[in-house]
Amino acid sequence: MKKHIKYLGYVLRHKWFVLVAGIKIGSPLLGLIVHDWHKFKSAEWFPYVNYFYGGIDMQSPPEQIQKKFDAAWLHHQHLGRHHWQHWILREDSGNISTLDMPRKYALEMVADWMGAGRAITGVWEMESWFLSNHQNMEISKKTWGILKGIFAGLAMVQAHAVAFEYWYEDRNNETN
Repeated sequence: MKKHIKYLGYVLRHKWFVLVAGIKIGSPLLGLIVHDWHKFKSAEWFPYVNYFYGGIDMQSPPEQIQKKFDAAWLHHQHLGRHHWQHWILREDSGNISTLDMPRKYALEMVADWMGAGRAITGVWEMESWFLSNHQNMEISKKTWGILKGIFAGLAMVQAHAVAFEYWYEDRNNETN
């Protein structure tokens, strides 16, 4: 039971910090209020508790816990439009394309990154996390342009430069 209480505490802290960050950057309020509501569904709750807090499934082999967590994370990405992974289209042909993320979800995504950083580390800092992880993100050029503007508004100089580079590179390749 303690594991569930600890996880609940984390989720509520995270949601609070996402709300605070989202208000700061102008994300629509309704999206912030319902942010990550699906973390309370059993499809996500139990695998997350077991993965992060060693809950009741610790008798299972670690790979089983990992598989359950992976399924929960995929579920989370599919329901959470504020995740860039939600906007990846895997076509039947095997091709992968990126869809444009509407601005309201891009704002919520940045607020999510900020809120997760604050809930986990205790400080408002997400630029270093972004700089360490951006190369793994598959984001459309239009969405990079939106991120560029958000980062500029936050005075995140390095993140803005990275987003500009991706936006400019994609734009330049399209015209060639």
